[in-house]
Amino acid sequence: MQFVKFKHIATMTLVLLGVASLGLGSPLEHDDRTPELPAGCEKLEVESGNKVSFHAYAIGIQRYRWNGTAWVLVEPVAKLYANDDYTGETGIHYLGPTWESNSGSKVVATRADGCNADPTAIDWLLLRAVTNDGSGPFKKVTYVQRVYTVGGRAPIAAGSSIGALIDVPYTAEYYFYKAVTD
Repeated sequence: MQFVKFKHIATMTLVLLGVASLGLGSPLEHDDRTPELPAGCEKLEVESGNKVSFHAYAIGIQRYRWNGTAWVLVEPVAKLYANDDYTGETGIHYLGPTWESNSGSKVVATRADGCNADPTAIDWLLLRAVTNDGSGPFKKVTYVQRVYTVGGRAPIAAGSSIGALIDVPYTAEYYFYKAVTD
């Protein structure tokens, strides 16, 4: 009976080592990949000395308010997921802009630059972290990139009245960077 237990443990260990060697694992693990930036969007490159530490897929809305002459962004409201099929919820994104993980870590960032990669979608952005809070994937984040956006752009038509709100669905991918430490 002891041999069967040992054999089972040994087999599971080999399977786990095999998975680890393929680079599969938790979405919170380090991810070296960076997004492909289209021509004209090179200004969204993160400065050297930073590496991707977390990658999330977002689905939500961009909320706009009509001010009488234009639609003005009020806030984003989105859920963050580990996978491109929107499974494995990892956190939320909201006004700030702020990203908050399920573990409670937060990063608030400010826009550093933008690029209109698709005229039918909200801009791709490079954001610089302003504050970090808590422990988890957003602790020590230095930059955030919003890329591969679909939808979310403010309507072209005028609002029905001043103060009118509209929620425009969007999806995007967010890449979170941390400083490389020796």
